[in-house]
Amino acid sequence: MSKLIKPHGSDSLNPLYVADDAKRAALEKEAEGLPKLLICSQAAANAVMLASGYFNPLTGYMNLADSLSVAENMKTTSGLFWPVPIVNVVKDASAIKGAERIALLDPNVDGNPVLAIQDVESIEEATDEQMQAMAAKVYGTTDTAHPGVSNFLSVGNIFVAGPIQVLNYSYFATDFPETFRTAVDIRKLIEKNGWSKVVAFQTRNPMHRAHEALVKIAMEREGADGAVIHMLLGKLKEGDIPADVRDASIRKMVELYFQPNSCEITGYGFDMLYAGPREAVLHAVFRQNMGATHLIVGRDHAGVGSYYGPFDAQEIFHKEVPKGALEIKIFEADHTAFSKVVGEVIMMREAPEGHKKEDFVFLSGTKVREMLSAGEDLPPEFARPEVAKILMSYYQSLS
Repeated sequence: MSKLIKPHGSDSLNPLYVADDAKRAALEKEAEGLPKLLICSQAAANAVMLASGYFNPLTGYMNLADSLSVAENMKTTSGLFWPVPIVNVVKDASAIKGAERIALLDPNVDGNPVLAIQDVESIEEATDEQMQAMAAKVYGTTDTAHPGVSNFLSVGNIFVAGPIQVLNYSYFATDFPETFRTAVDIRKLIEKNGWSKVVAFQTRNPMHRAHEALVKIAMEREGADGAVIHMLLGKLKEGDIPADVRDASIRKMVELYFQPNSCEITGYGFDMLYAGPREAVLHAVFRQNMGATHLIVGRDHAGVGSYYGPFDAQEIFHKEVPKGALEIKIFEADHTAFSKVVGEVIMMREAPEGHKKEDFVFLSGTKVREMLSAGEDLPPEFARPEVAKILMSYYQSLS
C-alpha cells in the first residue's frame, strides 16, 4: 500500500466534522438551547475547511494574539507554522455575551441553520490599526479595491475564538455532490488508486489547454502517479465563472484528454481570498493535508489585479517559508501557451531561442469572454472545442 505524506502539524488528520450520527444528533439538539451567532461567509468557509480536515491541526478559530502572530510571521503564538489567520470575526457579539458555548448559524443556506457549535474561549475587539496591520501582511495591501481586503475589513473586528464541532458541510455537499470532497475523502481516493506521488492543481477557473498541459508537464517531470484537480467551490469575485460551469468543463476535458484513471476531479468548500503569495502557502498546507506531494504554483497564483508580481507566490516559498515547515513540494510553473513554432503548449520560459511573443496563441480573459458571448469559436490551440462549447452556452445564457 502506498505510504501517504504526513498531514501538516500532526501524525494523523483531525477533521472537525462530527461523523458519529448519535453525537451529531445530540449536538443539534443542544444547539436549539444555545445563544446563536450568525457568522460571515468566510468564517463559515473556515468551518467547512476545519470540518474537512484541510486546516489540520487547528481545532477552531484563532484568537487575536494568534491572528496577529500568524499575519506578522506565519506562526501561531505556540509556534505552529500557519500562513493566514483562520478566524470568526463579527461586528456585534452582544447576543453571545458571557456565553461559554454558542451555535454558529450558516449565512449561506436558507433559514440560517446551525453549522457548528463553538466553545467560546475569548471575545476580543481588534483596533483599526491591528486590522490594517493584518490586512497589510496577509494581502500585501490595505487598498479596499482589493476584494480580499474589502471583505476582511468589512465583516467586523470582534474575534470570537475557540474550538468548534461542525455539524454539516454547508451548501457544498448538497450543491456539488459529485465534486465536493474532504481531505479525508481525497486521502482515501489516493490510497485506493495506489498513488504515492500526487500533483495537486488549484483552480478557480475553467481549464484551457495551457492548464491541461501544465498538469501533464508537472506529472511527467515529478514522476507522479496521478493528479488531483482541486477546484474552489465557494464565493468568488463578480465576473468569475460559477462552479457548476467550471466543473462541467473540467470534467469534459479530463474525460477526453487525460489518460484513464490518471486524474481525480474534486473540489473544496472555501471562499477565495485573492491573497496571492500567502494564499499560495495556505493552498500548499491544505494540499499536504489531503495527501498531495506536489502543488503546482503558477504565474500570479491566487492573485487579483496587479497587486502581486507574477512570481511572488513562488518566491514566498524560498524567502519566507522556513525550511522543513512543509513536506509538500512546489512545482514552479511559468505562463503556458500554445507555440506556433513548436506546435504544442509549452512554458514560455522554455521557448526556443528567437521565439517571439507573437508566436504564442494568447488571449486575455476579457477577449475570451467577448468571443464566447458573441458565439465565436475560440482558437483550438487555446481551448479544447468541447470545453469551449460548454463555456459558450454559459456566456450566451447571460445575454
